[in-house]
Amino acid sequence: MELREQLAVVVAASAQRDVLIAQLQADNAQLQADNAELRRQLGLNSRNSSRPPSSDGLAKPAPKSLRRRSGRKPGGQPGHPGSRLEQVSAPDEVLRHEPVACGGCGSGLDGAVQVGVRRRQVFDIPPIAVRVVEHQLIERRCGCGCVTAARAPEGVGAPVQ
Repeated sequence: MELREQLAVVVAASAQRDVLIAQLQADNAQLQADNAELRRQLGLNSRNSSRPPSSDGLAKPAPKSLRRRSGRKPGGQPGHPGSRLEQVSAPDEVLRHEPVACGGCGSGLDGAVQVGVRRRQVFDIPPIAVRVVEHQLIERRCGCGCVTAARAPEGVGAPVQ
């Protein structure tokens, strides 16, 4: 090969290399921009964007309370009078629960003497039941033959409501 041919091959290879370098630089810039956008999206959550809290997934930020510690323990504080339900003297129903066997030796307690009673009272709200009121609208026939019915009370306009 002549020197000119070798020079032409080197110049052509150099041009191809320059084109390849320019293309790789453009691809690199595009990938860096894509990477930056994806990192920005990863940093978004419901507090710093318009996304709903349900989109936070398991990486929800810890809630930040504005309350400050008081230094007191939880629950009632010393000196507070407190309030609770008090036992009533005449309950609606009394159920007796007898021990079957001695807790010490295991023998039966059928004829044993009663020496005390511990009382426990449960306050229950009775179940709500539907109260049905029937309004009977009486009809009367006059001597003239006309039948007249009583008017329904205010707010009672249908057979069942």
